[in-house]
Amino acid sequence: MSQDPYPPRLTYPWQPPPPPPPPTPRRPDHRAPLGHHSDLRILRGAYRRQRRVATFTALGYFVLFLVLSAFAPSLMTATVTAGLPAGLLLALLQLPVTWLAIALYERTARRHVDPLADRIRRQSEIDARRGATR
Repeated sequence: MSQDPYPPRLTYPWQPPPPPPPPTPRRPDHRAPLGHHSDLRILRGAYRRQRRVATFTALGYFVLFLVLSAFAPSLMTATVTAGLPAGLLLALLQLPVTWLAIALYERTARRHVDPLADRIRRQSEIDARRGATR
């Protein structure tokens, strides 16, 4: 595309001004900031696994309880001890299973997700300091 040697003159007051020149391209950094994309991908995967384990623990037990209630009523009405039906016992066990799901969530967070997040956080702090000294 060639430059016009004679730029157009504004002949009408409502004519828009010419567009600004395109910005000059910046020099690319020697390395990508904020940890590598693979670090963030690993963190997302660990967090996704953490959510799945906790969710499937709690919901899996609840769905099992509902399926047994719908398709095995004789099992649910059978007495376990004097006057305590199996259905009520399984319903009361829902609370400890929920606590187990919470404990699994916290354990996987401490062992897998938090160390990855701390590593990415430290790397971003280093990158921020490098950016401030330039």
